[in-house]
Amino acid sequence: MTVSVLALLTLAACGTESGSDDGSGTVRTDQPVTGVHWSVDSVTVGGKRTVAPDGAHVTITPDGRATGNFGCNHFTAPVRVEGDTVTVKPATTTEMGCEKDLQRFERALSRTFSGRLTAAAAEKSLTLTTAKGDSIAFTSEPAAPLVGTTWTVTALVSGSAASSLPAGAGKKAQLRFGKDDSVQGSPGCNRIRGTATVSGSAITFGRINGTKMMCPDPQMKVERALLAILDGGTTYRIDHRTLTLTTADGEGFSATAPAPGK
Repeated sequence: MTVSVLALLTLAACGTESGSDDGSGTVRTDQPVTGVHWSVDSVTVGGKRTVAPDGAHVTITPDGRATGNFGCNHFTAPVRVEGDTVTVKPATTTEMGCEKDLQRFERALSRTFSGRLTAAAAEKSLTLTTAKGDSIAFTSEPAAPLVGTTWTVTALVSGSAASSLPAGAGKKAQLRFGKDDSVQGSPGCNRIRGTATVSGSAITFGRINGTKMMCPDPQMKVERALLAILDGGTTYRIDHRTLTLTTADGEGFSATAPAPGK
C-alpha cells in the first residue's frame, strides 16, 4: 500500500520514474523511495470527513513492504500498482486495545485502504479514492527530532507486547529532552526533571527529581511504570513522529510527537 503511495508520488514529482510489480505485490522503482513518510490527514466515508488521530501514517520499508499505523494499531500490507490504480491486498495488523474513537477511525481507514483505489499525487499531498468515492488524504512530513520535541506517551511496552494507556491517563504523560542533557515533563501525575545523556541510540538517565502529589490510580500506575523505565540505561528509536524507548529487560514505552504547527 505504502509502496504504491510512494511510488506514485515519486512518479508525479519526477515525471521520469517507472514502476513494476514482480508478481509478489512488491513494487520496484528506478529511484529509491524509502524513508518517505505520509501522515494521514483524514478519511472521508459516505461524504463524512473524519480527521485522523496523531500517529496515523503510511511509509515504505527497504524490503518493499507497506507499513504504517491505522491510528492505534500498526499494519503491513502488499500492494499492486497499475498506472494510477492501486490495488491493496489484505493487511496484517497488531491487536492492541484502543479507545472507542480510535477503533471507529481504524475501521474506517482500514476498510477504505482495500481493493482498487485511484491515486492523485501532488508535491506534498496524496489522495486515494475508492470506486464509491470514499477517500483518504495524506500529507508528507519531516521526522521529529528527539531533542526539543514534546513526546506524549501513548503505550507501554513489555517485550513484544504493547498496551495502550488506561482510561484517565491518556495524554497526561509527556517528556521533553533538552540540549543540556536534561529531561523534564510528567510521567502521568507529578512534574519531573532530571538528566538524560544521549549517545548514539542510547539514553542513560541519571537522578530524576519530582513533585510528590497523589493522583487517581490510572495516572499513578502509568507514572510508576514510566519512572521504572527512566532509571538507568535505555535504547531508543524514532520512526518519524513515534519514539520507542526500551530498557535492557524489554520494558519500555512508545510516544508520539505533535504534528508540525501544533
